[in-house]
Amino acid sequence: QVQLVESGGGLVQAGGSLALSCTASTSRLDLYTVAWFRQAPEKERDFVAGIKWSEGSPDYTDAVKGRFTISRDNTKSTVSLQMNGLKPEDTAIYYCALTGPLGLLTSDVGEYRSWGQGTQVTVTS
Repeated sequence: QVQLVESGGGLVQAGGSLALSCTASTSRLDLYTVAWFRQAPEKERDFVAGIKWSEGSPDYTDAVKGRFTISRDNTKSTVSLQMNGLKPEDTAIYYCALTGPLGLLTSDVGEYRSWGQGTQVTVTS
C-alpha cells in the first residue's frame, strides 16, 4: 500500500494563503487518482479537490472553487493544494488520499485506499 505524508498546515488569518503538500511512497504516482479531503470537528470527512490518474481537469467541491488549486508532479511523487482566500469555515484537518491504480475520480471516501496522517489548517477571523 502506498504511504502518504502531508505537510504545510498551520494557522492563518482569514483571507490568507497556505500551501499543502503530500509526498507518496511510489514512483508511479501517474497511475493513481489523487485527492484532498478535509474533516472539521464532529463532521464527516469531505472531498475538497482531486485529479484523475489520466490527468485532465481537476474537480473541486463548490465551496473552494476559485480559491483552491490542486496539482500533481508525478516525477516527484507529490500532490499539492494551494489554498487562497481562506475562510474560518475552511478550518479542518486536511488529508491526502489515493485510489487504487487507475481509479475513478470520486468524492466517495470509501473509494480511496491510501490516506495520509492529516495536517491541521486553522483559519482565524
